[in-house]
Amino acid sequence: MIAQEERKRIIDLINREVVPAIGCTEPIAVALCVARATETLGRTPEKIAARLSANILKNAMGVGIPGTGMIGLPIAIALGALVGRSEYKLEVLRDATPEAVERGRRYIDEKRIAISLKEHIEEKLYIEIEAEADGHRATAVIAGGHTSFVYIARDGEVLLDAAAGGKSEGGSEAVELTLRKVWDFATTAPVEELRFILETRRLNKAAAERSFEDNFGHCVGKTMRCEAGLRTMGDSVFSHILAYTSAACDARMAGAMIPVMSNSGSGNQGIAATMPVVVYAEETGADEERLIRALTLSHLTVIYIKQSLGRLSALCGCVVAASGSSCGLVYLMGGGFDEVAAAVKNMIATLTGMLCDGAKPSCAMKLMSGVSTAVISAMLAMEHRCVTAVEGIIDNDVDRSIHNLTRIGRDGMNETDRLVLDIMTHKCD
Repeated sequence: MIAQEERKRIIDLINREVVPAIGCTEPIAVALCVARATETLGRTPEKIAARLSANILKNAMGVGIPGTGMIGLPIAIALGALVGRSEYKLEVLRDATPEAVERGRRYIDEKRIAISLKEHIEEKLYIEIEAEADGHRATAVIAGGHTSFVYIARDGEVLLDAAAGGKSEGGSEAVELTLRKVWDFATTAPVEELRFILETRRLNKAAAERSFEDNFGHCVGKTMRCEAGLRTMGDSVFSHILAYTSAACDARMAGAMIPVMSNSGSGNQGIAATMPVVVYAEETGADEERLIRALTLSHLTVIYIKQSLGRLSALCGCVVAASGSSCGLVYLMGGGFDEVAAAVKNMIATLTGMLCDGAKPSCAMKLMSGVSTAVISAMLAMEHRCVTAVEGIIDNDVDRSIHNLTRIGRDGMNETDRLVLDIMTHKCD
């Protein structure tokens, strides 16, 4: 059993990484940075310059902004300046109204916003906002994490500078994890200390059920529940897992004003880490303690893998999140650590290389692919079927297998990332 002090650090880590979010986290993080720059300026900006890393641009180009009916960064930036409140963090735009959206449209039409690529930076998650009004200027910078402010200045006066020794706002203390430690924590910590994780079920299941009532994005989840979907896929636990996971993503990527519980800065990761576990637990009659422990195992596995992968990469987040849910499914199926490790290896052997080509409605299809693999990987693991160390990038040691995956996503796919962004920014109308 993990010592109480370390348990507390891990619980604090989960509470920092598993948080509510409205909308895709990249444009919302930009809106958050704009809101903070506006608050620092002390008035509505006359002009806003946004300088962003390539990965931020990639994930913000094709996604709906909640409550606006619009796509992309300009309206997120405008609303960040007009109604955004930085204290709301990843729910920064929750006060947006139709009137505010109309004001935002005018703000865009007046050419007050300039968006550009920040050159010559290694950080993949970087947002720099410069706001001007009445001869005054404020700058805010987020880097490393979607809510991690590293620099704030007004009229040349530096109010925060993490690079100069100041502590970043919203940053997190590192907690060294292994898959074994994740397992031990999730399965032995007092269940009352973990009960907060049930909020992931409440929010993400509500998002899926709201999606079933309307037409969001490509209606992937809703299609799974229609007559043709049931005739093809059947009315089973498996099809219900796919439907609920993709439906929540449908709503989120379409810009519905519906909060979801995110993981490591991604709502889609939070959805994929949650819904397969919740649906399987409910439909197999698992008690609440087993659900709590399975959700904790799933979400903490995602956090662990993201520690070495980084917040943003060329690797689709569904690979990581579905690996977490596969672990949670194994636990619900009665498996132990060896089966969990086998499921992770099966996931890595199957989904490595699925690239991220930005946040968009079709992410629901990628989540569906990821969680379907999660179910199959868990089932194989329970039958003691595991990809071996003579196959591909899999190592006998599961943690080394994970680091092989994250090394490819973090380092090996950098050129892929650049090529994807080039393709996305040079499409013909």
